[in-house]
Amino acid sequence: MFTGLVTDIGTIEAVEDRTGLRRFRVASAFPLETIAMGASIMHSGVCLTVVAMGEHDRGSWFEVEAVPETLGRTMLGALTQGSKVNLEQSLKLGDELGGHLVYGHVDALGEVISIVEEGESYRITIRPPASLRHYFAAKGSVAIDGVSLTVASVHDNGDFDIAIIPHTWQVTTLHELQPASKVNLEVDMLARYVARMIGADAPDTQVAE
Repeated sequence: MFTGLVTDIGTIEAVEDRTGLRRFRVASAFPLETIAMGASIMHSGVCLTVVAMGEHDRGSWFEVEAVPETLGRTMLGALTQGSKVNLEQSLKLGDELGGHLVYGHVDALGEVISIVEEGESYRITIRPPASLRHYFAAKGSVAIDGVSLTVASVHDNGDFDIAIIPHTWQVTTLHELQPASKVNLEVDMLARYVARMIGADAPDTQVAE
């Protein structure tokens, strides 16, 4: 479990394709003693397991693996050497919950439609896939590339806006986004369960006449 509060921007130092998976080596500012084998770390919204680690001049390096299903459904499939990723270590009991509860399970890829400067802040419009549109509501929560954010407004066509303060813009990879960029989306878990209870997530069906 995570909070959506990014604590470091990691750098992909190596990408290795193996049989049935892809291994990434990530350099981070996390002290090596805070990482354990098998630990869960969120990478731009995707929870991955540490399979190797060591010291680095930044602090530490660690390796994680992703299967083709994950690579195809998230932006991890586009990562190359030098790519940046938002990092967050898993939540511990007693930690402050400053964002919102995040699973680290990406629901789908969204598309950045526009980025507009509003003084020192930024407003980003994102288009989710049609299957997810009903999960977003004004003032609700969403995780975008692992960053806990509040939905500022929802458009009639299903697009939604988020407003980014300067601090969040600077300390996450959101400042690298451009129109047409793909982003990892995780809907708020409360919205997920409410939709399930009322049947809003049921597949469309046609009734024969």
